[in-house]
Amino acid sequence: MNAAVKLLVGLVFIAIGLGLFIDSVYPILGTVGTLGINWFNNFIIVLTGVIPPFLILLGLFVVWLEIDEMKAEKELKKEEEKAKKEEKPSKKKK
Repeated sequence: MNAAVKLLVGLVFIAIGLGLFIDSVYPILGTVGTLGINWFNNFIIVLTGVIPPFLILLGLFVVWLEIDEMKAEKELKKEEEKAKKEEKPSKKKK
């Protein structure tokens, strides 16, 4: 995959995570006076609370990696061009 495509995917993850945070939250009111705990609903609540930060962190990680990779590719190209320029004068001297 191209670094720019991965960078775009990371930005999409960040946007989705932020969108899930911004989405309207409806309060879940249980029945008043009962001692029972609905574990499944609590699990869903925790899961829905964990997904947006996970997507944001995953997106930030992908963006960070791809920016670093793009910088490394630029430096490598500069070094290759510099090496080619240095080789050309030495060939003419022979």
